[in-house]
Amino acid sequence: MAQADVKLGKTETDRLRRAGGVELKRLREDRGLTQRELANRVGFDYYTFIAQIEGGRGRLPPDRYQSYADALGVPHQDFARLMLRYYEPVTYRLLFGENP
Repeated sequence: MAQADVKLGKTETDRLRRAGGVELKRLREDRGLTQRELANRVGFDYYTFIAQIEGGRGRLPPDRYQSYADALGVPHQDFARLMLRYYEPVTYRLLFGENP
């Protein structure tokens, strides 16, 4: 059985993380939330963490996916799939058979 492991370079990982941040920012803005309001809803002490995530400099911890999805009004499974697409593209491809 041939193994099709793909390692992503830092550049590709950074690009995906930035693209994910853009998507999260769009979702937040579409709901009319400020970074501070979202941080309060999700339970972050500092709204600057939202800015880091949206700028691609941070990564949303998986244990916050549910609260983030709730704050944005997005179904949990859809949100988790979105996060896999940007944060775990190899896993995403294995699960869904498509490139992120």
